Amino acid sequence: MRREMTKAESPPARPSARRRAHAPHTALTARETARPPLELMKEGPPPGLVRRLFVTVRHAVGLMAGGIVARANASKAHGARAGPREAFIRVIAVPLRPLLLRELREAPFPVQLRRRLELLGPTYIKLGQILSLREDILPRSVTSELRRLLNQLPIVPFPRYRELVEDGLGRPITAMFSWIDPVPLGSASIAQIHRARTLDGAEVVLKVVKPGIRDTLHRDARLLRGLGRLLEVVVPHYQPRRIISEFVSYTEREVDLRREASNATTFRVNFADMPDVVFPAIYTQYSGESVLCMEFLDGPRPDDEAARTLPVADRERLLDRGAASIIRMIYRDGFFHADLHPGNLLVLPGPKVGFIDLGMVGHLDAELRRLLLFYYYSLVTGDAESAARYLGAVAEPGRGADPAGFRREVTEISGRWRNAATFDSFSLAQLVLESVTLGAQYRMYFPMEMVLMVKALITFEGVGQVMLPGIDIARVSRAHIRRIFLEQFNPVRIVREELKSAPDLVDALAKMPLLITEGVRVLERSTQARAPSPMAGLRGALLAGFSIVAGALVLALRGPWPAWTLLFTAGLAIALRGAKE
Repeated sequence: MRREMTKAESPPARPSARRRAHAPHTALTARETARPPLELMKEGPPPGLVRRLFVTVRHAVGLMAGGIVARANASKAHGARAGPREAFIRVIAVPLRPLLLRELREAPFPVQLRRRLELLGPTYIKLGQILSLREDILPRSVTSELRRLLNQLPIVPFPRYRELVEDGLGRPITAMFSWIDPVPLGSASIAQIHRARTLDGAEVVLKVVKPGIRDTLHRDARLLRGLGRLLEVVVPHYQPRRIISEFVSYTEREVDLRREASNATTFRVNFADMPDVVFPAIYTQYSGESVLCMEFLDGPRPDDEAARTLPVADRERLLDRGAASIIRMIYRDGFFHADLHPGNLLVLPGPKVGFIDLGMVGHLDAELRRLLLFYYYSLVTGDAESAARYLGAVAEPGRGADPAGFRREVTEISGRWRNAATFDSFSLAQLVLESVTLGAQYRMYFPMEMVLMVKALITFEGVGQVMLPGIDIARVSRAHIRRIFLEQFNPVRIVREELKSAPDLVDALAKMPLLITEGVRVLERSTQARAPSPMAGLRGALLAGFSIVAGALVLALRGPWPAWTLLFTAGLAIALRGAKE
């Protein structure tokens, strides 16, 4: 096999952009060419649950002790006279300091947290990367530091990588590929990526789950769930149980590469009418649960010099297509790229926009998508009060929540942005992030999907300012969001949505005559059982009016046909009965 692979055609020379086109945040960049060689991953059976629990508890206790020491260090640095509480913390910190790792004794708490997550390994690094998004719950000093977590982890040796490909697909390498690049494009916490070429000459990317990672994730997930329940008692306002549950759910989905293949297919179907927005094709014959083979897209990142020096017209077109695609993902399809950053965007010939690394996606149900659409529409049209109202409806109030105060604050910062809507002062993405971040202050918590959506908007706005400094993102977005907004009220779309409840409608129509007849009989028996009352006509009129008004309300709120049809019919039947009497 080795001799046949040696005979295979060697890869063509290619610029650095080609080498990193499919890497996630682990991609090689021109600024990283001088880094040391990658560390090799040491493979072996993962430690048992008890041993892992001991290591996790040791780092958790060390982090708490480090937090006390960091607090004492900060108190001394400020130079202010210590009160009783600060003096007590300084006394406690003295015996704790020698117990800490030497490198962490003088480090602030966010740095200690980031470093201990790195020491705990891939699962906790992934957890830290998710936590770095939660600016709506965690302090900004913490989230900023967590963004510096290791993103280039030890690599699987190439011979072992080849074995993983063969084991995952059940065939020898030479039956599928004529060449696999021995140097990885990237190595993240879950998978490792290499370029390859199929026997028929197709340039592809191979993504393989690292050995033992599933067992490690499942073991750590059990420990994290227990830790979440414990922290929920200590710091409930940070919602640790909810954050950990979301993390475990997303991570377990990422380990199954068939989900990423399905995501790519869904995106390609959703954007079939937009040929200038590209997602990699999946080679299902070379893909499985642990191996994913996808089309290699060749192009630079949007923050590369090659993209930033394109003609102005091309850059404007790229940003317009980018805005259209992100708005469509979020507000029309409710299925969006949830790990968006410049390394996952490509500038393709045409010019076209390419999206890669589709393992992490966000799902928005119809109600959440509708509220977020109205919120974003209100922002870009300058309606601060409506924007605050819709954003407040998205949030989930916690203990001691102040929804009215939250809406007032959001209205104020939205109005401030409307009066100074430039990237240098206060950008649209910054406005959304600031509004979401206010939630923790008022005990208003947002779903993870909302946070991921904000990340996508921030990424797009940042890329836009790099490619075309001074661009007005609100102006670029306005036409696309209005188009999506109007589509929501398209009569054809409304009818199509209502037809989804056709079985319920048919069932209600079949039962309607019986329901009306039984209703009239009940009314007849009730009127015959007692003497007519002078208020009978009034009661009938009120009941009829109530039924008709209720039906109108259900219709206005776009309720299902059976509900408002029955209410209308009942009201009319009661009214007709009263007219006959």
